[in-house]
Amino acid sequence: MDAIRYVADILSWLLLLAFVLRLLFQLVRADFRDPLADAVVRVTNWLILPLRKALPPAGKLDTATVVAVLLIALARTALRMSLAGYGAFDWLGALRLTLLDLIELVLKIYLFALFAYAVISFIVPGGYSPGTRLISQLCEPLLRPVRRLIPPIGQIDFSVLWLSILVGALLILVR
Repeated sequence: MDAIRYVADILSWLLLLAFVLRLLFQLVRADFRDPLADAVVRVTNWLILPLRKALPPAGKLDTATVVAVLLIALARTALRMSLAGYGAFDWLGALRLTLLDLIELVLKIYLFALFAYAVISFIVPGGYSPGTRLISQLCEPLLRPVRRLIPPIGQIDFSVLWLSILVGALLILVR
């Protein structure tokens, strides 16, 4: 039973990750011609395209993607609770768990993206590879305000370090 629970948890997490990445890419106006972004779009179109017919966008926010993220996250929580053996389904508890899981996932995505951003800047500064520009587009909106508060010292930019510390602290608070 543990193996089934593990496989179901990983597969549902990967599906949720794809939908959350699509939402984040839309929020930062990422380039969807990037191979990674294109893959995310192709994996998530099966749910978002039908939802777009019923849910028009609200300004710059794609409501279909937001609803899809919430639906997938709730389905993942329900699956995990049912496999864990919970008897009666508590919708309020499931909603709370879902929101905490989503916040934790977004923070982990940003922590990983910041780490990748820092490593890429040391290995191939100014280089291009698929995904590099996408990571930059994801991280830069959060790094700009930090750079205004803590400017680079000489040629060294510590904004990634400070933002990583903040994201790590927020992850601890969420847990």
